[in-house]
Amino acid sequence: MQTEIAADIAAIEAISSVPTILEAVAAITGLRFVCIARVGADTWTTCAVLDRIGFGLKAGDGLDVATTLCEQVRDTGCPVIIDNVSEDARYRDHHTPRIYGFQSYISLPIVRPDGSYFGTLCGLDPLPADLSNTATVSSMGLFAKLISKHLDSELKLTESQSALLYERDTSELREQFIAVLGHDLRTPLSSILLGAELLKREPLSAQAMGVLERMRRSALRMSALVNDVMDFTRGRMGGGIALGLHDEAGLQHWLDQVVAELRGAYPEHRIEVDIDVAGKVYCDPGRIQQLLSNLLKNALVHGARDTPVLVRAFARGGDLDMSVTNGGPAIAPATIEQLFKPFWRAAGHAASEGLGLGLFIVSEIARSHGGTLEVTSGDGATRFTFCLRAGESAERRRAARA
Repeated sequence: MQTEIAADIAAIEAISSVPTILEAVAAITGLRFVCIARVGADTWTTCAVLDRIGFGLKAGDGLDVATTLCEQVRDTGCPVIIDNVSEDARYRDHHTPRIYGFQSYISLPIVRPDGSYFGTLCGLDPLPADLSNTATVSSMGLFAKLISKHLDSELKLTESQSALLYERDTSELREQFIAVLGHDLRTPLSSILLGAELLKREPLSAQAMGVLERMRRSALRMSALVNDVMDFTRGRMGGGIALGLHDEAGLQHWLDQVVAELRGAYPEHRIEVDIDVAGKVYCDPGRIQQLLSNLLKNALVHGARDTPVLVRAFARGGDLDMSVTNGGPAIAPATIEQLFKPFWRAAGHAASEGLGLGLFIVSEIARSHGGTLEVTSGDGATRFTFCLRAGESAERRRAARA
């Protein structure tokens, strides 16, 4: 039995999109603990987890299945959804919410394509949440089915090379699904942000203002995740990231704004700047700003904290050279080859750092501009360098779209 459970945990860990699925579930539901659990006749085992409330479970940890509501999901094959335990006649006196201290909860069955039961996609939070609405339940059901498809794909890949075709089809369906989901999330996110801005104008207590600011920051982070996913799908499915190219004379202002915003977001880090952008640069300034923002965030998150991050940018005659350098151990050549792949993270980096799309989007912006992007790492420093040559970029852009 233990060997079988270990194999199932390994199968979930082998699915590269699982961290992304958990992030998306947390963003859609507002739940701060989300996991995929293997549920057997007498066992409940965590296979993958996103924990922002310090619940304490990690992959491989188990619970007494009799204390969980996943046992009910297993026996009935039906989801369990609770918006607010204290107002739910069926569950307000149930032992499970008392044991684990939650007010909102959702659990959906994961069934393998051959009909055998695997476990649940579940989440909980100490605070109430609106989980029973049709959009949330439908999205969660799609995620459970997506996990099921991936489990089947991993099994087939171990049996035959022919499963590569299946994986390719599944990948395309996943990207289409993410594109639709990202598009549909934008409208409610915009409403949340607009509501937060309007409420800030009203007289509120200090406690209420604190809650409102946390809501606003969470919505902004969700919006950034959605934008990354939309850029990913455009890059993978639409022939590259779309650009609004023109001769931009104020690019220095766009770049200075990025540095100012990230200095505010990471006050514990030092950022040294050497930016001298003169004249016009034929580019999409918003996308160049996004490129610098992603590179600078990457340096602040992964670089040595006792070493300043250096941002340099120079433009003359329409040519642009821009680099971001951070201190820290050298990156191995094999790792550098993986950096610009979507959803890729180096071992030991948590899913909470993002979806793993930032550097992929950087590479797509550089490619769509017809520019070059290089990484050098050694002697205690890592540098990302973007170069755009006015006389060469048009030809490179045509080649990138070919």
